[in-house]
Formats: sequence, structure tokens, C-alpha cells
Amino acid sequence: MDTRREGTQGLSFRVSDLKQYFFCPRVVYYHTCLPDVRPTTFKMQVGREEGLAERHREERRSLRAYGLRTGECVFDLNLSSPNLHLHGRLDMAIRTGDNALGAMEAIPVDYKFTPGRTVTHFILQVVAYGMLLEEAWKIPVHRGFLYLIPSRRAREIELTQALRDQVNAAVESMIRIAVRELMPEPPRRKEKCRICEFRRFCNDV
Repeated sequence: MDTRREGTQGLSFRVSDLKQYFFCPRVVYYHTCLPDVRPTTFKMQVGREEGLAERHREERRSLRAYGLRTGECVFDLNLSSPNLHLHGRLDMAIRTGDNALGAMEAIPVDYKFTPGRTVTHFILQVVAYGMLLEEAWKIPVHRGFLYLIPSRRAREIELTQALRDQVNAAVESMIRIAVRELMPEPPRRKEKCRICEFRRFCNDV
């Protein structure tokens, strides 16, 4: 991405904004253009509390869930990149050479308090964290993990070029929303609106 474009200097989105963008781009509009109206939901609060509790459990157990015998773990790692226009706090990063090639690699791990399937926006959050981690540590990131807290299960995510391109394309779209301050069209699936914390701010759904 070219950070020299007019109006984009200093513009940075949270990795969690990717999830909001794929749920409904209007959430990104409200967050960037009308930041004071963003409510904190019970679900968001529970997710944060469960993530903190999982970190304490993670510190006491091995890396077996990730197929690793050894590795250095860093928790609650703040990451930011002006080039990617992204920032966020990664639940856990692993630095290890415990792989088939014996080469050093960095692995992002994102905790999710969800018992269901790992939908696309969760996967792209892991990819975004991997891109940030790769830039920060200057170590290749080939994969990451979604750790599903209710089932205590880790799902490996390969950081393919296609997924990296999808993250970049989403950020480009969010930049256009923020710079132009134009509200996006409503989602086609109106059932999303019934569970959206911003539904009272939209007058056309």
C-alpha cells in the first residue's frame, strides 16, 4: 500500500475492524467517521474477559495444541504498521524453529470465544496479525492459528498470497470509506441488521 496518498497518512484500522467490515461496511463508517457513537456490547465484553482468562491458561500449558514441542511465547503483543494501515493487540505470538525445515518462523495465535465454525473474517484477522508480525519481527510467517476457547481447539491457517491480497483489498476499501466519509450501502442480508449494535443509527433498513 502507498501511504503517500493524500489523506491516508496516519490512518490506521484495528485488526478487529476487518471483522466488522465483512459483517457490514457501515460499522467501519460509524467507527471511523462517528467514533463517539460506538457502543460496547455484552458480547464484546465477554469476549475480552474470556480472552484474558485463556491467556492465563495458555501460560501454564505446552504448545502441543499447535503441533510444537518448543517455542518462545509472547502474550498481548501490540503491533502496528503505517504501511499496512493496521494495528492491533495479538493474543499470542510464537517464535520457533520447530518445523520440518528447522528454519525460524513466527506464528500468530488469535483467541476466539466462539463454539461455531471459523468464518472468513476470523481467518482474515489471523492473516492480518501474521502480516503485522512478519513486518515487526522480520521473521517469515507462513501460518497462524485460531484458538477456539469453548472447544479448546486450535485451527491452523495458512497465510496464502490470496488471503494476504484479500486483507489488503479490504483495508483499501476501508480507507475509501474513511477518507470520503461516505456511508456504504446496507447489507443485502437484512437479518444482520437485527443483531447489529448500530441498527438504531441506520434509517434505511
